[in-house]
Amino acid sequence: MTDHPHTALDPLTGAAVSEDVFTLRPDYRALLLTVDDVDAGPGDEASEALLRRAESSAREELASQPASQVPHVAAWREAYRAFGAKPKKTASSLEALLRRAAGDGLPRINRLTDVYNAVSVLHRVPLGGEDLHRYQGPPMLVRATGEESFETASAGEPVIDHPAPGEVVWRDDVGVTCRRWNWRQCRRTALTTSTSAALFILDALEPLDDDALHAAADALCQHLGADSSARRLLPGG
Repeated sequence: MTDHPHTALDPLTGAAVSEDVFTLRPDYRALLLTVDDVDAGPGDEASEALLRRAESSAREELASQPASQVPHVAAWREAYRAFGAKPKKTASSLEALLRRAAGDGLPRINRLTDVYNAVSVLHRVPLGGEDLHRYQGPPMLVRATGEESFETASAGEPVIDHPAPGEVVWRDDVGVTCRRWNWRQCRRTALTTSTSAALFILDALEPLDDDALHAAADALCQHLGADSSARRLLPGG
């Protein structure tokens, strides 16, 4: 990690999705968003109200149908099966959050994480947040070789794990930052109360269209109070 902060455009310029991911899911798109000068402190009244809105939305959604039949969730279940993952064992972040929101409620972690979790549920889109200054190189979505490192924890202790060969992962120049597309993020780039700049990744499959994807990013910026940010849509943007 360098001693110099990244500019907002640095990670977006080289960001890429490998062709074998598009072969797996031609309808896939990723919206990458960077936000500087973020407030990474504890949750407040506004973030709590947003979480409660998300929980209410999830309960209403799942009152009429199981999570597996929500169209956006069903699309991710198909994508997970396509690279060999079992959705019942490792659900997409959207499905996991939707179920949790409708059940015991969303976790309260810090303002940044609480806001993006709520936006994810409200807009039915997998959404992950990373500490931009802990990222090394541009974000890349690839099919793993199985040799990449993934920093996680077991029984509260840090451990190095590895993705399965062929698994879809987000990575930077050092290692995997998120396994199984959007299932679990690494410890190295996790948002903390000391985070001052963030990278957000919004994953989209049909039926979520580009307008809805940008609307989710707009809502995220609004709730974070971010006036200036940079974004890039992959592919093509």
